[in-house]
Amino acid sequence: MANKIDNAIIMAAGLGTRMRPLTNETPKPLVRVNGTRMIESIILALHKEHIDDITIVTGYLADKFNFLSEKYDGVKLIHNPYFNKYNNISSLYVARKELKNTIILDGDQLIYNPEILSSNFENSGYAGSWTENWSEEWIMHTDSNGNVISCDRDGGEKGWRLYSVSKWTTTDSAKLGEFVEKEFNNKNYDIYWDDVPMFLYADKFNLSVHKIDETDIVEIDSIKELSNIDSSYKKYVE
Repeated sequence: MANKIDNAIIMAAGLGTRMRPLTNETPKPLVRVNGTRMIESIILALHKEHIDDITIVTGYLADKFNFLSEKYDGVKLIHNPYFNKYNNISSLYVARKELKNTIILDGDQLIYNPEILSSNFENSGYAGSWTENWSEEWIMHTDSNGNVISCDRDGGEKGWRLYSVSKWTTTDSAKLGEFVEKEFNNKNYDIYWDDVPMFLYADKFNLSVHKIDETDIVEIDSIKELSNIDSSYKKYVE
């Protein structure tokens, strides 16, 4: 059955410690890459797919994001007061009431192909690109129908590399919000929110891989990776 995205949740609460000193005074999603802030490239990509209802979860240097709700219609901010104490389950916990037919993204990546954010989708699941070789990223494995049957969180090969772009039906969103709230209230603070559907309650979800090409998204985890894309940052690694 076809579904249509109602809204987006962008995770932007993190400290960005691996990007210091750039993030000493600027949240990582607001770092410019070739002139454009990462999170703004995501907002513009969502707009191209007619997704205008956008919630940004802030934490570290939250006030730096205030201009976004003024610059873009439909953008609202939710503050995560737990950002410096708990893992990112806390960000989805504070935004759980926003879950509908929802796309969830991290704010510190570059979307080179907006079509992967298409508002039309069939099943809940994560964006993934096929990898034959070993990768240290989370690797999803599927059955012949494309359903996720396992995930190697410590790396793997011959599987689908998981990216932090996921889409959720209203039915699965209701379960996701319920389980995130349950784990958070049980003080399971140190997990990723993705652990909830992928591991802790995997039997409650039927996830698919939303197949993408590895060039469609770039996740930037270090200044060195950033400098390879934007040469103006090479001074930080030389």
